[in-house]
Amino acid sequence: MRRFWLVSGILLASISAFGVASAILVSAQQQPPAAAAVAVPPPVTVPEIPFDSNPDFLKYSADMNLGEVLGIAVNSKGRIVVLNHPGNGTGPLYGNASTQLLEFDATGKFVREIGKNVYGLGYGHGLRFDKYDNLWVVDKGTQAVTKFNPAGYVTMNLGRRSEGPDEPDYFRPAGRGGTPPAHVDGYFGGPTDIAWDADDNIYISDGYRNSRVAKFDKHGNWVKGWGVRGPGGQHGNENPASFNTPHGIGVDRENNVYVADRNNRRIQVFDADGNFKRFILLNATYDKKRHPVLGNLAPTRPDETQPWTICITNTPTQYLYTSDEEPGRIYKMTLDGTILGTLGKSGREVKQFNWIHGLACPSENELLVADMNNWRVQKLTLRPERAKSETAQNR
Repeated sequence: MRRFWLVSGILLASISAFGVASAILVSAQQQPPAAAAVAVPPPVTVPEIPFDSNPDFLKYSADMNLGEVLGIAVNSKGRIVVLNHPGNGTGPLYGNASTQLLEFDATGKFVREIGKNVYGLGYGHGLRFDKYDNLWVVDKGTQAVTKFNPAGYVTMNLGRRSEGPDEPDYFRPAGRGGTPPAHVDGYFGGPTDIAWDADDNIYISDGYRNSRVAKFDKHGNWVKGWGVRGPGGQHGNENPASFNTPHGIGVDRENNVYVADRNNRRIQVFDADGNFKRFILLNATYDKKRHPVLGNLAPTRPDETQPWTICITNTPTQYLYTSDEEPGRIYKMTLDGTILGTLGKSGREVKQFNWIHGLACPSENELLVADMNNWRVQKLTLRPERAKSETAQNR
C-alpha cells in the first residue's frame, strides 16, 4: 500500500507539473495519434514523360508583369484564374500585403481582375474552383477563406482576419517556433488549400501554424478537425495524422482526402471522417548531388522528397499530380500512390521549375503550373506517345 501511494504521488506530481502546458496544447482535435509505421518501399526508377511547355500562354500587357504566382485554377468553362503576388510600391517592405486574382479566358486572353480590396485578401496562398464555378481563395496572411460567385461577388467567408489594432497571434511567443498554438474550431492558423467531397463538405489544409485538416459542411458550419503537429519519421512512414506544414489538399470521387504533408515528406490519405488510410511517398530516384536552385547542397539528401501540391483529375480514371521543391519535378501517379512518371526539373529555363506552388489539371495530359519563383505560368502538354515511339525505335 505504501508503494502504491508513493507511485501515485509521483504520478500526481508529474501530472501537476505537466498539466497546464498539456491542457493548452492538446484540444479535442489535437490528440497525438498512436505511433505507427508502414514498410519503407525502396527508391524506384520511373520514366520521364515527354512534354511541351508554353510559358507565354497567358496574354496580358507589359504593365501587368507577374510577380510570384502561387496558385492557378480552371473552371468548367475553361476560364483560368491566377493567384498573383504583384509588387505595388507601397507599404513596408516586410509584411506588405500582396494578392491579386487575374482571370483569363480559355485562350489565355486577360478578362478581368477579381476581388479588388476584399478584406479577406492579404497574402493569398491557394485557390480553386468548386463544381459550381465558385472561386475560393485561401489566404495565409488574413487567416481567411473567401468564396466568390461566378459574377465575382463575395458570398461566404470562413475564419476571421485579425483586427487592425490587434497583435497577430503569430507574434506571440506560442506561435514562434516553440509551442504551437492550440487549435480553435472555426479559426485558421496559416491555411494553405481547399477541396470538397461529393456532398460539398469543405476540407481546408491548415497549415503553417496549425497542423490539421479543418472540415466544414457546405453551409460553412464547423464539422471537425483532425491532426497534430509532429514528425513523420526518417522515411515519412510513421505517425499518421502528424503534420508538419500540410501544404495542399484534394479529394477523389470516393471521398478520400489527400494531404500534401510537405515537411514530413509524404502525402497522407484519409477517409472523409479523418480515419487514416495510407501514406504516399515521392521516392523516385534522382541525382542527389545536383545543386538546388535555391539553398545549399545538403551533405545527405533523403530518398523521399517533399510534396507541395495536390491535383486530382476529373477524368474517367482519376490520376494524382503532385510536385516537389527539389529536384523540382511533377509526378503523375495512380491514386494508390504508384508513380507512373515524372516531368521536368528545377531551374529557370522553359520546361524547368522554381518552386511549383500550384497545379491545375483540367485533363490527363494538360497541366497549368504556378511556377512561383520564376514569376510565370507554364502550360504543359504531356506527350506520352513520344515515349512509346522512342521505346519502339530502341527495340
